[in-house]
Amino acid sequence: MDSMDSIHRVSRRRAPSRAFSLLAAAVLTVLLAPAAAAPAAKPALAVPADASAATSAALEPLLTGEFALQAGKLKEAATAYAAAARAAKDKELAARATDIAIVAKEDKLAAESLALWRQLGGDGAPLLASQAILALRGGDERAALRDLDRLMLADDTGWRRVLGVLSTGSKDPAQAARLLEKLVDGSQMPTDLMAWVAFGLYAQRLDQPKLTERIVGEVVQRFPGNPRVSLLRASQLREDGKSDEARKVLESIAGQADTDTQMRGLIAQEYDALGDLPAASAILGRGPQDDQTYALRASLLARAEDKPTLTQLYDELRRNAAKPEPGRRLLLGQIAEFLERNDEALDWYRGVPGGPQRWIARLRAANVLHELKRGDEAYAALRALQADASAEDDTRRDAYLLEAALRAEDKNEAGELDAFARGLAAFPDEPEVLYARALSYERRDDIPRAEADFRRILVAEPDSVAALNALGYTLADRTTRYQEALELIQRARTAEPDNAAIIDSYGWVLYRLGRNEEALVELRRALTLQKDPEIASHLAEVLWAVGKKDEARKYFEQARKLDPDNRALKRALEKTGA
Repeated sequence: MDSMDSIHRVSRRRAPSRAFSLLAAAVLTVLLAPAAAAPAAKPALAVPADASAATSAALEPLLTGEFALQAGKLKEAATAYAAAARAAKDKELAARATDIAIVAKEDKLAAESLALWRQLGGDGAPLLASQAILALRGGDERAALRDLDRLMLADDTGWRRVLGVLSTGSKDPAQAARLLEKLVDGSQMPTDLMAWVAFGLYAQRLDQPKLTERIVGEVVQRFPGNPRVSLLRASQLREDGKSDEARKVLESIAGQADTDTQMRGLIAQEYDALGDLPAASAILGRGPQDDQTYALRASLLARAEDKPTLTQLYDELRRNAAKPEPGRRLLLGQIAEFLERNDEALDWYRGVPGGPQRWIARLRAANVLHELKRGDEAYAALRALQADASAEDDTRRDAYLLEAALRAEDKNEAGELDAFARGLAAFPDEPEVLYARALSYERRDDIPRAEADFRRILVAEPDSVAALNALGYTLADRTTRYQEALELIQRARTAEPDNAAIIDSYGWVLYRLGRNEEALVELRRALTLQKDPEIASHLAEVLWAVGKKDEARKYFEQARKLDPDNRALKRALEKTGA
């Protein structure tokens, strides 16, 4: 069902290993919200609002800071922004200097900038968050807790910033867990159910089952009878390995799925996390149905490889497909394709009458022709789509990307590269085509050409976080140019300081630089934010390198469960002999 995903992987260095539950996604949203304003949120050369204050003495360090930031030299950038703030007496520039220094882990410089920010009149939740982060990093947990209590009361969403501080500032999961427990013990916890759910799920991410159980117990007591509390309880039981008990809890609230669309999705996602995909599909089958629900059910059954049930769903849908509804016919084609009824799939795709679904259907029809060993027809169909002036640019671009992917399946390297070349001739310097070709070169160990394509993206889009991270990671992983890799990754971190993939890249380059303890802090944080086989493999390899082999085996096993064929996992196992 997802064979087209390969042509859309260009937006990130790697795709997430699996879907998270909606509740977990809510927690990730919390965690990814920066504790203080992210440096990248400011426009380049952010001249203070009071232009008269930005004297010539401030403009030079401001320019220096911006150029240093673009070069990934975060310490220099923070120093220059602080100098500009002093010259212009501008608290916003002082806040920006603080933010950059925190991202750079230059805590002394961050503390100096924070003092300047406060001196210039800064206050409020962003300053409190930065102050708490620095207290955590300095080991002053009492001061950090005091700031976190104040932050919790700052406004209705103060708890979100609190979780952001714990994620950004804590040295390790144990420290974050200690602070989290003290917050739960205190009197400042909000009465918002979502806050308690988020704290419980964060405790799970920190691998703290006792604390999680305690928070769940508190939630059950505070919000009796709320089905979302039962979902949290089921999630906690699942994390503890008590799958049968988790299922009983889910069964007790299954009736909610009949009338509450959101609950139906949440329960299904929890079954998905349990690995019970047929049960997830069955829950989605309760209550009113539409094309989106049918598509989700089909996707779950396809992942479970439950062809008999998927066939039943297919038969149900096609009985009601007499009218030329584009969405329904497209879905039927996708289901037929998964069931390997390729001739039927081709008929459905060719029968999509119009709308945006028509372009997807034409791409999928070419894919089916390739599966039917009618390669010449598949490539002719893609060529026709590439030349179709009535098609949207994204569709024509995807036709080149799909052709390249199919040529790669045919082991036709020359054909794959030709498809990329023609795509770039039609769409000069198109980032997604360049990115896909760079990944193709990297898979072939042609690092110079991969680097050249990543750099072409950065010429056109200097702030492309995806390209910065991908190039930095490639240099860290496949070359010895570690300092250059670090500077590229630093630029990506400045833009998205709480992006799990970027934090993983940062941890990996620290490991390559021999800074193992720092690397472990970052890799643990990345895995807390996102359960990913590559991150788990990196963490395991570093643990193995520092002699913590039993803990390393635990994370190797976690990576295996997520994706046994992951390239990073295979390389790490081969390197360590684990």
